[in-house]
Amino acid sequence: MTADVTNLSTGALPYRIAVLCYLRDVQGRQLMLHRAKAPNAGLYSPIGGKLEPATGESPHQCAVREIFEETGLQLPLDAVRLSGMVSETAYENAGHWLLFLFDVTRCIDHDEIPEMQFDEGTLEWIAMDDIDILPLPFTDREFIWPLVKTHQGGFFTCHIDCREDPMVSTLHESIKVD
Repeated sequence: MTADVTNLSTGALPYRIAVLCYLRDVQGRQLMLHRAKAPNAGLYSPIGGKLEPATGESPHQCAVREIFEETGLQLPLDAVRLSGMVSETAYENAGHWLLFLFDVTRCIDHDEIPEMQFDEGTLEWIAMDDIDILPLPFTDREFIWPLVKTHQGGFFTCHIDCREDPMVSTLHESIKVD
């Protein structure tokens, strides 16, 4: 058995690990951040951020920390569930990414979030179908968001090769819940 090692010229790029966190309210609306700062200024994304490897932070710990930093919600580790993993090769030719996607396991009341605006942008509750028409980062719009929508309550892993034009996405695992 041989590994697929096509076009490894981007191997010197840094590898970053991050989380994306999906919080929903009782109406099924998704909490999205309308970003004010780079990266992705002016675009919408879920709550999230980079893992702190120097501290030995786990992806679950990172999700709970990012949710707290961006919403003020203090959640226990068992309140987040891994729902997907996405790897990206050479995203914007600047780096490789490993993204852990988490669902919060309970609905969030709007009054639990003390501030909807902070230095990174403005939090907004968006109906699931309306997210399709928001300005999203390209890989979110084309690959990640459609997988998140179709795998609610399930799990998926995929790889996005950003070196290709058009980008190529490969779904490695797909567990859907009816």
